[in-house]
Amino acid sequence: MEGNVNISIDYTKFKDDKKWDGLKGYLTNTKLSADQVIDQYNELWQIEKAFRVSKTDLRIRPVYHRLPKRIESHLIIAFCAYKVYKELERQLKNYQAELSAEKAIEMMKTIYAITVQLPKSNQYKQIIFCDDLKQKHLLKLFDINTD
Repeated sequence: MEGNVNISIDYTKFKDDKKWDGLKGYLTNTKLSADQVIDQYNELWQIEKAFRVSKTDLRIRPVYHRLPKRIESHLIIAFCAYKVYKELERQLKNYQAELSAEKAIEMMKTIYAITVQLPKSNQYKQIIFCDDLKQKHLLKLFDINTD
């Protein structure tokens, strides 16, 4: 801008605008009723949480694919990982475990198992190593024997 610039405020419009403070509008192309649109919008936090979990807890990152089958595969893997996470969350709630899915996953990362072949019977036996009582309690919730 060069030269003199004149700025003016239309105070009538400014005061009229005040009546819209605190109101939220929705624009949609669906055939849902107004109440249904608002209800759906109020559930948006769950979608946002799903993205947060996918990015942080599951560490799903964008992978730049160009072939349709690879793009679909990447999305399916991401969806399956999230579904397994939600199932873990559901089961922890059912077992009334005072433990989040994130904490359970962190605890499970430090539990190790080995499979050995017994020399006399040639049978295989799995041995689970965990030192922490919380880890043992978590395994017990899911009926995993540590003995």
